[in-house]
Amino acid sequence: MTHKVHPKSFRIKETADWVTRGFYGNNFTEYLKEDLAIRRYFEKKKRGTGIDQVEIERYPRKVNIIISSARPGLLIGRGGEGAEVIKKEIEKILNKIKYPVTVKRSVTEREIRIEVNEVKDMWSSASLSSQWVSQELEKRMPFRRVIKDALEKITSQRGVEGARVEVAGRLNGADIARTEWLKKGKLPRQTIRAVIDYAQASAYCTYGVIGVKVWIYKGQKF
Repeated sequence: MTHKVHPKSFRIKETADWVTRGFYGNNFTEYLKEDLAIRRYFEKKKRGTGIDQVEIERYPRKVNIIISSARPGLLIGRGGEGAEVIKKEIEKILNKIKYPVTVKRSVTEREIRIEVNEVKDMWSSASLSSQWVSQELEKRMPFRRVIKDALEKITSQRGVEGARVEVAGRLNGADIARTEWLKKGKLPRQTIRAVIDYAQASAYCTYGVIGVKVWIYKGQKF
C-alpha cells in the first residue's frame, strides 16, 4: 500500500523550513491554540485577497505575522488602515481563548506585528494557483479547460520545471465522483532535494465540493 506524505513536511529541515517558529517555552499548548486560531482566521480571509502563505514568528514579548499576498494593497489598505483592522481582529480572537491562571499574564502581555510581503508571480505559487482553479470551478467553467489553462500558465513561468493539477469530486455535476489530473514536465516526488511547492483548495459548487491539488516542481536544491 502507498504511504502518502505532504511534500513540504517530507522536506522539513532538508530544503524547507517551518512556517511557525519561535520561543514556546512552557506555554506550548496555549501558543499552539493561538497559532491555530490565527491560521483559521486567514483561511476565511483568503478568498479575494490572494493570500499565499502565513508565517508566524514568536519572540518573548512579540508575535510577528508575515503574510505573503499577490494583492498586498487589499490587505494593507489606505494608509495602513487594513493592517490595523487585521491586528485588532486577531487580538479580539486571541482574547477569547481561555488560558490557565498560571500562564495568562505571560501569554496575553505581548505585541502583535503584521508584515505584508508581495508575491510578484502568482503562477509560481501552488497556493495561489489552486485558489484560481477553485474560483474558476465555482464559476461553472469546464474542469478540463480550467486545469489545462492553469497547467499552461504554471509551466510557462521561469524556474518551473514541471507541474501537476488534480481535481476530484462530482466534476461538471456528474452523479459519480471521480479524480482527473494533468501533468507536464518533471515531478520527482520521492527525491528529498527536489523543491516542490504543494497546495490544496476547495471549490464549493452547487452540486458539491470539488477538491483541488497543485504540485509545482522548481528544480533541485543541494
